[in-house]
Order: sequence, then C-alpha cells, then structure tokens
Amino acid sequence: MQIIAAKYKIILSQKSITELDKLMTKILLVSACALIDVDGRVLITKRPNDKAHGGLWEFPGGKVEANETMEQALIRELKEEIDIDVSANCLAPLNFSTNHYKNLHILLTLYICRRWNGQVRPLEGQSFKWVAAKNLRKYEMPPIDIALIPNLIEILP
Repeated sequence: MQIIAAKYKIILSQKSITELDKLMTKILLVSACALIDVDGRVLITKRPNDKAHGGLWEFPGGKVEANETMEQALIRELKEEIDIDVSANCLAPLNFSTNHYKNLHILLTLYICRRWNGQVRPLEGQSFKWVAAKNLRKYEMPPIDIALIPNLIEILP
C-alpha cells in the first residue's frame, strides 16, 4: 500500500512508514493533582525507588490509558495510589508542563482539587507530605513537576 503525501509529493511504502514511526517521538499524556487541604497545603508523594526518578517527590497522578480522558485517568490514579474518591467536577486544570526523555515526550497536566472523599492512605507504600506551596522547592522533584510550582505559589498562601 502506498500513501501519497500531496503537500510534499512524497510516496511512502507501508514499510517506510513503519520505519519512520520508529524514529518519531511518542507522546505520553500524564495527569497529576495538587490536592489542597483546608490549610492551603499541597499533597506530594515520594516515588518508589525502583521507578524512574525514584525517591523524588511528585504530585500524585499517572499515565492516561487508552480511551481515558485526563480527568478519568486522574480519578483512577488517585484511587489506586492514595485511596481517595474524586469527582470530575472537583478537578480544575491549572497548568501543564512538558519534558523530553529519549524518544518520549511527556505532557503533564496539573489539576487542583479541594474536595474529595476519604482519607489519604498510600496504597503503594509511598511516603506523603502536606506542604505549603511556598515550601515545595525544598523537596527534590522531577523537572516536569518543578515547572508547576510557581503557579501553585501564585494561587496559594
């Protein structure tokens, strides 16, 4: 099968498309949450040592799976990681951050949430802390999370 790219007048075979696809950067969608408690503090969790950026602090969340919206993924991840229930109407997108790792481009969307059901209870053995936004820079975090801190400092005490 051949595909004609009219704009560039290029003819590609299926084989060359597959080879081209291998060279292209994959985009990974990730949603994360700045849970904000009644004192205006933000929840951060510590990544397991056996994962990428192990031992660093991050905003809870995770990868968006096939056929999930960003909000659905975040609701699922918050239940799986810290055992809380969140409804989509309690999530508000705040900002996004991107980072590039080898052939992978990560797009992380940070939501804020002030209302949830349940007590935060780490289900994956991770540590967690409630931290004032102005103190978030004191915790070692992946670069993609660090980029989101200024917006939190701007909106929180």
